[in-house]
Formats: sequence, C-alpha cells, structure tokens
Amino acid sequence: MAEKGNKLWGGRFTGTVDPIMEKFNASIHYDKRMWKADIEGSQAYVLALEKAKLVTAEEREDIYEGLEKVKHEWEAGTFEIRPGDEDIHTANERRLKELIGSAGGKLHTGRSRNDQVAMDMRLWMTDAVKTLTRHICELVRVMVSRAEVEIDVLMPGYTHLQRAQPIRWSHWILSYAAMLQRDVQRLDQLRDRSSTLVLGSGALAGNPFDVDREFLRSELHLERISLNSLDAVSDRDFVAEFLFWASLLGVHLSRWAEDLVLYSSKEFSFVTLSDAYSTGSSLMPQKKNSDSLELIRGRAGRLYGRCTAFMMTLKGTPSTYNKDLQEDKEAMFESYDTLVAILQVATGVLSTLQIHKENMSKALSPDMLATDIAYYLVRKGLPFREAHGMAGLCVALAEKNGVQVSQLSHKDFHSVSPLFDEDITQVWDYNTSVEQYKAQGGTARPSVEGQITKLRTWLEETACP
Repeated sequence: MAEKGNKLWGGRFTGTVDPIMEKFNASIHYDKRMWKADIEGSQAYVLALEKAKLVTAEEREDIYEGLEKVKHEWEAGTFEIRPGDEDIHTANERRLKELIGSAGGKLHTGRSRNDQVAMDMRLWMTDAVKTLTRHICELVRVMVSRAEVEIDVLMPGYTHLQRAQPIRWSHWILSYAAMLQRDVQRLDQLRDRSSTLVLGSGALAGNPFDVDREFLRSELHLERISLNSLDAVSDRDFVAEFLFWASLLGVHLSRWAEDLVLYSSKEFSFVTLSDAYSTGSSLMPQKKNSDSLELIRGRAGRLYGRCTAFMMTLKGTPSTYNKDLQEDKEAMFESYDTLVAILQVATGVLSTLQIHKENMSKALSPDMLATDIAYYLVRKGLPFREAHGMAGLCVALAEKNGVQVSQLSHKDFHSVSPLFDEDITQVWDYNTSVEQYKAQGGTARPSVEGQITKLRTWLEETACP
C-alpha cells in the first residue's frame, strides 16, 4: 500500500492508500504543466501573508526565494517528481520545504488546493490565450497576403456545393479570415472573464486571516475579484467557454479544410498542396492525399467531444468543489495542444498552396450568370420577382434548344421579354459580373481591397499589435 508521504491532507488519515487509488487520484502527470502559474500564485500569496502579519519579513524572503529556486529547476528541466506528489501544488510545496525547511509550511496558511488550482488554471489560461491569438493572427496574415497578391483570380462561388455565381478567389480566402477574426474577438472576451482572482476563497468559506485580496489582484495583474467563495472554488465556466470556443474554431478550420480537400481533388483541380503537407498511398503510387487537411477536419471532432464530455461532468456536480472537476485540466490542455497544432499546420498549408487560376477560370460557365440576366431586367425597370421569372424562362429556353444561355440570340431573348436589347451580350463577361458587387462585403475589387485594409488594421492595432 502507498505511503502518505508529503500529502497536504494526511493528518486525519491513519491507514495507507491503495496504490491503484493513488494512481487514479493523481493528476501530477498532466497538471505539472501549470508549474509556472502555481509558483506565480504562491509568490503573490506569500507577499499577502506578510502584509497580513502571518509570516515575518525573513520568512517571506525565504519562501519567495525558495520558490524562485523551484522555478529555476522547472525551467532547467531538473525538477524531480517524487512518489506522493499527487499534483503540482503538492510537488512544489514539498520541494520548497526541502529547500528552506519548516518555514515552507506557512505558505499554505488560509489557502486550499480548491482556490489554488482554480487560480492556477486562470493564470495558465492567460498565457494560453496569448499563444493561440498569435497563431490565429499568423494564419490571418497569410490569408490577407494571399488575398492581396491573387486578387484578380476569379473562381466559381458555391451554394449547396453547386456552382452559383462568379467570385474572387481572394473573396473566398477572406471569408475564413472573417471567421477567425470573430474567434479572436471571442477569445479576448474569454480572457477578460477568466481574469478573476479566486485565491483567498479557501476551501469554500473564504479566508479567515484578513488577507488583502485587492493586493493579490494587483500583484497577479487580474481584472477583478471573485464575488462569492462558494462559487469561486467550483467555477469552471471559463473552461467550458474555452472548450466551446475551441470547438467553434475547430468547426471554422474544418470547413476551410473541407473546401480545400475538394478544391485539390482532380474533379476541381483548383489548388495543389505542397508535398510537405501531403502523403501518398501504400498501394496506389499515383495518389497524393491531402492528409493535413483531413486531419484538421478530424481533430475538430475531438475538440467537440472534449467540450461535450466536460459539460456532462459539470452538470452533475453539487455546489463548491468536487473531485469531478479534476477532469477540467486534461480537456483544457488537450484542446489547447490540438489547436496549436491545427493552426500551425493550417498556416503551413496556406503558405505553400499552389493555385491553378486557369482551372478556376475554366470552371466558370454562362449559367452562373443567370442572376445577372435578372439584374439586367431590374436595371431596365422590371421588379425583381418578375425579372427572376424571366431569367428562369431564358435558362429553360436555352436548355430546350440544347445551348448555353449565352448562345441564345437577341431574337430568343426578345421572345421572352421586349426589355431585352442588344446590350444583353454585356452580361456574359465574368469580370463585369464580379465588379457589380461593390457594396461593402462584396466580391468586387474595391470591396475586397477594403476587406484587406480593415483586416490589416485590425491585426496591427487590435489583435496582435
């Protein structure tokens, strides 16, 4: 049976712990990645203990400097995890006591692992948000750069996976940049809500030693102090929000990947992936598979699964802290790691992607200009609903005659409506079609250039200044 060792809760227990339970209960193998946040919170807390006259200046200095030594061990990769270190809090405090002696035992005065772990996770989240924001911004920068360079390339736009209207390739790229912009905005809102001091809430009832929580908030550079200690120790809304946010970002990148999987197929041949982001077949030598994109698509399902699983964990927990909440960290860490990998691969894919503008151009067909026929009649004064019907009759007439709608004669068009004149031939220019969508957000060149400018400004001034 396992020894109690340096456990923070050992005093009440006289027996030993079953080694299977020991392993089942331990979280050190994954929560050790919060070592920096744990030390940061502890260093701020010992300053607050000194301010409350619970440790002397000498004890505070010993504890603070001892924690610095623990920090350097983690940074150097020399920190040794011992049996009995069931979590990062136990490990760091055990090592602190080894370095400075019994004074290290005063660090936990008035503090519980309940408020400690909640604080560590929030501090860890702050750094995670910065890293994820940086990776998203890098992907958006690549999108904006490609959109600017390849602005004159036209391609079919699709609805229901059917050719719909001509658009700019750049317009397609920027549609995903717009999604990622919202993702960064949501992440920033999440960062703000998670920037809450929960340290000082104790196990559940609060801190009995008049610890200055405003001082702690300032030391840890947080936005606010938690309102209620019962809520503070069990609040994992920020984790649930993060997991949902990760799922939604995964959905956006999965849709982007799915588009490129299609566009890179022989049936489309709009783009070719770099060999660096492709694999082959073990049987068919001719194959070049878009595995990078397919894995992005697949990993999105893992993100969603983590979110759903954690929500099911939360729904059954009564108030304050329960050990079920230990499930929060693996979900949070894995989702973070998954997204960092996805974003880096996505950036690499788009940076090295080769486009085939001639194939995109060949995929444009006159039937995609049927709406332009209706717009032609609208400009002649016909109400849109009537114009839409007339355009449909023109398409039906072309199908009946076995020709493209652009091959109908002026006489054919005139038989549908006397409003058709010789200038109907101007409709069959794809560039003209695209350039009519000049309203903000459209696919005309001035509109796309405006989107590029706004995204560049946002990147430089707001998202990643």
